[in-house]
Amino acid sequence: MTHVDPARLSPREIIARRCAFEVKDGEIVNLGFGIPTLTSNYLRPGVNVLFHAENGCFGVGPKPATLQADSDKTNAGCEPITFVPGACLMDLATSLGAMRNGFIDISILGALEVDQEGNLANWATQRQGRWWPGIGGAMDLCYGVKRIIAALQHIDKAGDSKVKRRSTLPLTGRRCTKVIITDKAVFDVRPDSPLLLREAFPGLTVDDIRAITEADFHVAPDFGPMQLGLE
Repeated sequence: MTHVDPARLSPREIIARRCAFEVKDGEIVNLGFGIPTLTSNYLRPGVNVLFHAENGCFGVGPKPATLQADSDKTNAGCEPITFVPGACLMDLATSLGAMRNGFIDISILGALEVDQEGNLANWATQRQGRWWPGIGGAMDLCYGVKRIIAALQHIDKAGDSKVKRRSTLPLTGRRCTKVIITDKAVFDVRPDSPLLLREAFPGLTVDDIRAITEADFHVAPDFGPMQLGLE
């Protein structure tokens, strides 16, 4: 297999590649729109899962070629999708019910910010003095899914940490996040404790991560470089 230089990866690809390592064979997986939808491109060999689209499908297949796209077949981000054999379609209310009632094993959600208590904010941003858009189905996922992964860039455009001690934005879910994956690091969220730093992007040290992270964290005994599946 051809070696890929980690330095040549975009932040989005880094996050999506690492998120793929959190997905286990046989799971039912919901991917939030944006960076999380890229996760399906990097699943490890032998990992077979059933993908769920919030707007009403279990059994989402690969993204179609442009000329094969069907406007009636999209995910929650209005991106074109295909169906795998045996896919199940349903109305939105039924899909949201499945999300709330524990039928999904893992959801990977984009985030505006996340904090060391596992509070997730991914639905609102302030523009021209107003907060928008609405919260959507992410609140149902945060309530009912066993394992929430927050996928986000580590710092914002102003250079401020998006991994907070305490979130300042309206929350999507309270204490729901189990793992935080950024383009710089991987943290476990632990009840009533600082985050646990598991991995850092290759070449970054613990001190480098502390310099860009507002949240408090301890370092795992087996701390090492981020798994990216490059070889």
